[in-house]
Amino acid sequence: MFKYYTLDVFTSKAFGGNQLAVFPNATGIKEEFLQLIARELNLSETTFVYPPTLEGCDYKVRIFTPTQELPMAGHPTLGTAYILAKQSKLEKSTRITLEEGVGAVPVDIEIENGEPGLITMQQPLPTISETFEDRAVIAKLLSLQEDDLVKHLPIQTISCGVPFMIVPINSLSAIEQIKYRLDIWDELRKQHNIPFTLAFAMETLHPDNKTHCRMFAPEAGIIEDPATGSAHGPLGSYLAIHGLLGDGDIKFVSEQGYELGRPSQLIVEIQKDGNEITKVLVGGTCVPFGEGVIDLSSL
Repeated sequence: MFKYYTLDVFTSKAFGGNQLAVFPNATGIKEEFLQLIARELNLSETTFVYPPTLEGCDYKVRIFTPTQELPMAGHPTLGTAYILAKQSKLEKSTRITLEEGVGAVPVDIEIENGEPGLITMQQPLPTISETFEDRAVIAKLLSLQEDDLVKHLPIQTISCGVPFMIVPINSLSAIEQIKYRLDIWDELRKQHNIPFTLAFAMETLHPDNKTHCRMFAPEAGIIEDPATGSAHGPLGSYLAIHGLLGDGDIKFVSEQGYELGRPSQLIVEIQKDGNEITKVLVGGTCVPFGEGVIDLSSL
């Protein structure tokens, strides 16, 4: 029997944010069952926690979507840290280090009134790949007109552990109208090995937020994701690189998931030394939802 917990991440209310299942003690689950369990639970991600194998790490975490394992992901990292903090009954704010596919991932956990509050992960520094020049086909991929894309900003692939194609959109009304074309995506995947797609606008539903985002990853079994922490390191890096929130360090709140009925708030901080990005931080809060057990003894 293996116990798991479910929770909503990047939200302060249940039924918002992004859903996650965490198996805090996965030792003993056979390798061939990990992907099957993630597919059976059918949440955006499911995590499995083990003793660490890297020096300096506190836990090893493996992350699965319904169709594949990921080297790193945002809401699974935060949500797993939340469950581990709850189980450890932490009494004061602390840092833990999770071993993931990208290596050691530091996670800061704030304790508020005896419960985990804001949780912030440090992501790998950004790597910038190609600029996608065919703006017309990307507009078609999103069921938009080419004029709906910001003309003076590039469509650019950036990775802070997981690569995302960043697509700047002119307006909130345009980004709300996006319908992701799987037929166009299938052609692009064959020709260009297109990564996960993050569309963003700098017009928002809430005036205190700076970006409104939507993320699409059909190759991971996720047509649209309600809150994507691994995309917001690249997004923050994109904003910093192009000076969209000023030239120095930036810190902002991004909104996602509203089109799916799962409002999400992600806190992003990019630190710089001159023109060089030196630290990428993504944080948010979690809400526990439920728990259960699975019985694999008959398999």
